[in-house]
Amino acid sequence: MHSDVAGHTVGSPAFRRMLAALVCAGIATFAQLYSPQGVLEMISADLSIRAEQAALTISAATLALALTVVPWSFVGDRIGRLRAMVIAVLSATVLGLVAAWAPTFPLVLALRFLEGAALGGVPALAMAYLSEEMAPRARALGAGWFVAGTTVGGLMGRLVATPVADVLGWRAGVTVVALLSAVAAVTFLLTAPGERRFVPAAGHQGARPRLSGLLRSLRDPGLLALLAFAFLMMGGFVAVYNYLTFHLSRPPYSLPGALLGLVFLAYLGGTVASPVAGRLAGAHGRLPVMLGGMAVMAAGLLATLAGPLPRLLIGLVVMTGGFFGAHAVASGWAGARSAGAGSQATGLYNLAYYAGSSVLGWRVGLVYEAWGWGATVAVVLAVIAAAAALVLLALRGQDEQGGGAGVRGQ
Repeated sequence: MHSDVAGHTVGSPAFRRMLAALVCAGIATFAQLYSPQGVLEMISADLSIRAEQAALTISAATLALALTVVPWSFVGDRIGRLRAMVIAVLSATVLGLVAAWAPTFPLVLALRFLEGAALGGVPALAMAYLSEEMAPRARALGAGWFVAGTTVGGLMGRLVATPVADVLGWRAGVTVVALLSAVAAVTFLLTAPGERRFVPAAGHQGARPRLSGLLRSLRDPGLLALLAFAFLMMGGFVAVYNYLTFHLSRPPYSLPGALLGLVFLAYLGGTVASPVAGRLAGAHGRLPVMLGGMAVMAAGLLATLAGPLPRLLIGLVVMTGGFFGAHAVASGWAGARSAGAGSQATGLYNLAYYAGSSVLGWRVGLVYEAWGWGATVAVVLAVIAAAAALVLLALRGQDEQGGGAGVRGQ
């Protein structure tokens, strides 16, 4: 439940402030979360560890994020979404600065785990915050812009860390990203409109109905399919980016570190695709847009097998756009299927999403180390096919035209 105060409408000053704040939150969160990805080879060489071990610097953070999104949703129910998000972003920024200079690999992993646990508050609560504070017709657009902000953050983290690391080392690269994230976090704090419609949950009396609603949601085959989609698609997507830098740093490409960072400009494909997918889902329904996004992702991934570097990079842009378009729709649909427990259902979606990043983002590395890039692509294509089959079987005939991405039940 929320108060009867009207939500912010499209075009209003508060709506624009909220969009800017959510973009800054996405930047602050995802720049830190994925900044080591562009420098994994440098981490591997510096700490004398294998490729899949270096990838644990990503997986440790995303695993912690996955484990904490649901607890953060309950915290947000008690103290407010915005207040909890501020605590999460500021705590993570401090931990990110410390983790960059941890002297040993186990300590780096431990601090990255804590950083990920703090970061869990943002994806757990951002959709609930915008859903409560925005008018219904503004929510799909707001969700698309938040996802776009996450792509900008992911791009910035990789794009900034890599050239700095090429000159000053990977620790300096990750530190610069953490400092930029601190600026984004402060901007978020100063820009976000205060909550007007939030009604705090009252102890166990507030938690019990939400927990009951969440358990009911888990009996919904459609929601379970969306959770499987999140696990599989995000896992495959992160695996591609984790090991692409190793692939491109070796013959026949042999790209230097500074140029490897530019590869992550492909994330702009996701920045563009996320809000577009929200509008298309509103006009044509969620399921066709999700399936279309998966098909686009698969086509782009196949193009990365091409020999010439330009074709590979174009394929990467296409793959990234397809993934984020499908994700922008699915994340909103998960919450919309769980009236009365929307923030917890979104938390479950994020748990599955980042668990996939942690598990598949790491384990697919064993395939890469043993059989190379072609086998890695084959595994991720199989993952996409499995996700598409589950979504089609469970959600066919249940689509709601006009709902759009990010629309949540109240």
